[in-house]
Amino acid sequence: MTHTHAFWLAGRQATGDDTLDVTSPWDGRLVGTVSVPTEAQVEEAVAAAHAVRAEFAATPAHVRAAALEHVQRRLAERAEEIAGLISAENGKPLKWARGEVGRAVSVFRFATEEARRFNGGEAQRLDTDAGGAGRLALTRRFPRGAVLGIAPFNFPLNLCAHKVAPALAVGAPIILKPAPATPLSGLLLGELLAETDLPAGSWSVLPVPNDRMPALVRDERLPVISFTGSGPVGWSILDSAPRKHTTLELGGNGAAIVLADWSSDADLDWAATRIATFSNYQGGQSCISVQRVIADASVYDRLVPRIVAAVKEQVTGDPSNPATDVGPLVSEDATKRVESWVGEAVDAGATLLTGGERDGATYAPTVLTDVPSDVQVSCEEVFGPVLTVTRAEDEAAAFAAANDSQYGLQAGVFTHDVRTAFRAHRELEVGGVIIGDVPSYRADQMPYGGTKQSGVGREGVRFAMDDYTYERVMVLTGLDL
Repeated sequence: MTHTHAFWLAGRQATGDDTLDVTSPWDGRLVGTVSVPTEAQVEEAVAAAHAVRAEFAATPAHVRAAALEHVQRRLAERAEEIAGLISAENGKPLKWARGEVGRAVSVFRFATEEARRFNGGEAQRLDTDAGGAGRLALTRRFPRGAVLGIAPFNFPLNLCAHKVAPALAVGAPIILKPAPATPLSGLLLGELLAETDLPAGSWSVLPVPNDRMPALVRDERLPVISFTGSGPVGWSILDSAPRKHTTLELGGNGAAIVLADWSSDADLDWAATRIATFSNYQGGQSCISVQRVIADASVYDRLVPRIVAAVKEQVTGDPSNPATDVGPLVSEDATKRVESWVGEAVDAGATLLTGGERDGATYAPTVLTDVPSDVQVSCEEVFGPVLTVTRAEDEAAAFAAANDSQYGLQAGVFTHDVRTAFRAHRELEVGGVIIGDVPSYRADQMPYGGTKQSGVGREGVRFAMDDYTYERVMVLTGLDL
């Protein structure tokens, strides 16, 4: 696993002058060495994507669908190998890495299906007005041009899939930049793409260092940018290329709201288990992990002990052990930041109910109550296994507390009342409302994205395909309608 990995330049393997070492967050061992493209090689990839855009857009749907189907099948065939690679480079527990591979298989399956039915065309009679007699409008969608897809470290395969699969489905060339900490999964995806008959130049996988990204972001030959990552970086991309079509998925501090009618022992046990699991899965390094629990006063005292007990049951340790629930964070520096934020909260008066301990890059699953609203674990994205629990007097207060955030990605609402569900859907300032479960639920075919500082645009295969394309109308004249 420690040989030097080539990158993928316009569909073929290539190597540059420099290399990047990929190490395990768990034990620091060398997982692999990656070749880094030169500036000239990056230019070659961009030029190839730009040059092939018309040819690729005209590729028959069955050709694109066949390529996507091939990748889907090969991901499934190599699932265990790929899960081990994700776990090694990311520190993700094997059980979650296996789940990520399964999700990536689904993403390519959805893209295969959508490639076959996308862009069927919509006809509109124009003779509804006298000036449109004998005229028919036909509207179709066409690619905006080559896509720059920038993926994060926390889902090193599936979030690459969410960039690549929709682009290939619509016939848009893509330059994929995997995260520097976790490039191996993206490069393996390139290995599977290379087995297809897609046109040369229609895709590249370039492990470019972050400090070389501004030039790519500004390059006019890449009119579409799809970015998942931190808020400061995302908004700087939008500011530096305001005329590009840009999708930003920038994270959040997801709230799970437990309302008064979710009150039986079975209800509270279910909520506590889901909250404990999804505040800590991926080490809390998910944009929709549970960071805040807002519980109605009538259930608060019964819910909190259940959450603490469920969190204590989370198994922390070696990510390669199938029994491990919580592995390390992506780096020791990231863990030290989480440690400092928890310390700030405790110094400000928060009560630590469990956790709060760091061991290298691993942080113990942590529950805090009585947390001031202005400390970082309340108002920022922790991106670690830390959970705060707050009491709310009623539904209105709970919804207000959930909305009292600069973020708005997803929220979970535990209620049995369909009227309450519709109020939550109307009032919560988020991109997704999950009823009866945590905010961490995501189906890869649904629209996914946020409001406020959580970003702009939507992912989810069909919705990304819409983002990568634009409507073009053709008017036919002189018809007998």
